[in-house]
Amino acid sequence: MFDDDTSSSSTIEGGAPDLDQGALIDAYSHAVATVADSVGPAVVRVQSGTAGRRGGLGSGVVIANDGLVLTNSHVVAGARRVRVGSTEAGDREAEVIGDDPATDLALLRVELPRGAATARLGDSKMLKRGHLVVGIGNPLGFESTITAGIVSALGRSLRSQSGHLIDDVIQNDVALNPGNSGGALVAASGQVVGINTAMIAGAQGLAFAVSSNTAGFVIGEFIAHGRVRRAHLGIAAQTVPLSRRVALAIHSGANAVRIGEVQPGSAAEEAGLRVGDILVALDDMVVAGADDLLRLLSADRIGRSVEVSVLRDGRLITRSVTAQERPPIVAATR
Repeated sequence: MFDDDTSSSSTIEGGAPDLDQGALIDAYSHAVATVADSVGPAVVRVQSGTAGRRGGLGSGVVIANDGLVLTNSHVVAGARRVRVGSTEAGDREAEVIGDDPATDLALLRVELPRGAATARLGDSKMLKRGHLVVGIGNPLGFESTITAGIVSALGRSLRSQSGHLIDDVIQNDVALNPGNSGGALVAASGQVVGINTAMIAGAQGLAFAVSSNTAGFVIGEFIAHGRVRRAHLGIAAQTVPLSRRVALAIHSGANAVRIGEVQPGSAAEEAGLRVGDILVALDDMVVAGADDLLRLLSADRIGRSVEVSVLRDGRLITRSVTAQERPPIVAATR
C-alpha cells in the first residue's frame, strides 16, 4: 500500500518507477513532431519515366545544399534524368549522377532555391533494437507523410530488386507503402539513419532501410568515381553482437559479421569459408559490422589476397581469400 503523500513517480514494489503515462505520450509525440518539422521539408518526391515509358515513383532526401538528393536505385529505374518535386522547390528536372543497384541507392543533383532544407546523415552503428525511428516519404502520392515505429532488428541482409543481397539493412516496423521508397528513416536525434527501401507484401510490421553508413560510403564513391567499384568475397554478411568475453579475448569490437551465405564458385568458397563463420577482421583490421566490411573491400583490394579472421567452433582461424571484383549490376529499366 502507498501512503497518501506518495508521489506519482513512486516505485511499485520492487519494480520500475510508476511513470506518468501522459508525460511519456507527450514526450513521444514531441520527438516525432520535432523530427517531422526538422527533416520533413528535406524529403522530396522523385519520379522517373517519360511519356510512353513507365517509371518509378518514390521519395528522396536532400542531403546537401548544392542539391544532392539520395534515393533508391529502383525508383530511378535506370533513367539518367528524373523529376524532383517539393513544396519549397516546385517540380524540377534532376540529373542522376550515381546509380548502384547493388545497394539500391542512387544520387541525384537538382537545382534548389537558396536556403532549401537539408537533412544530415547520422551514424547507423549507434542504433539499437527498440530505438524510436520515424519514416518520412510520399506513400501512394500523399506527400510529406509521417509514420513512426521502432528498430526491430539490425544487420539484416535483404535481396534487392536487382537480385543482389544488400547487407547491413535496418529492419523496423514503420508503416511503409509504395512511394515511401527512397524516403528518410530518422532517429529521434533528427539524423537520417536509413533510406527506406522495401516492405514485405502481405506482412505487417516488416519494413527495411539501407543504413546511413552504407549510404555514406556509396555517396563518396559516386562523387569520386561516378560509380561504386568494389571488391567482394562472395558472401552475404549479417551484423551480429559478440559477447564481451569473446570481444576482449580476440581484441575485437562489440559486433562482428556472420556469414549467412557463401556463393558457389566464389573466392570465399575456394578459401573454405562456411555459412555460420563469424568474420571479425580483414587484414588485421577489425570488422565491427557489414558496413565495415563494405568499406574495407574497396577497389584497391580487387585481385589481392586478403587475410580473413573468423570464429568457428570457438576457435579463431585465418584464411587467405583473393578478393574478386564485384560484377557491375545494370539497373533495370521500366
